Amino acid sequence: MTLPPYAQLLGIIAEREPGAATELVMPFTPEVLGRPGFVHGGALGGLLEMAAIVALTEALGKDAARVKPVNVTIDFMRGGREKPTRAAGTVTRLGTRIANVEAVAWQDSRDKPIAAARMHYLLVR
Repeated sequence: MTLPPYAQLLGIIAEREPGAATELVMPFTPEVLGRPGFVHGGALGGLLEMAAIVALTEALGKDAARVKPVNVTIDFMRGGREKPTRAAGTVTRLGTRIANVEAVAWQDSRDKPIAAARMHYLLVR
């Protein structure tokens, strides 16, 4: 899977195990540094958006459509530290014109998310 240029700028890579959803991994580098020792909120938001788009693209499959963000809500729950950050998206509703997607980011354990997002996309077919 080829990720958009913004994902490549952040150093995000996609990992997929058979039978599981695609997870994105963003390494901790100077490009994602916010306050000393923490991941910048914008980089974290970008990771969540990329995870949502990957999940939506996989859900659409061959029924490709252009996706345009309508609404994005991000909840920052705890600071991301100096370690790789993982994220995955889940399509909660896939309509003919609108898709609802949730994404979550974590570092040590998926049970302890550092941020979550709810996104609504317009599907242009």
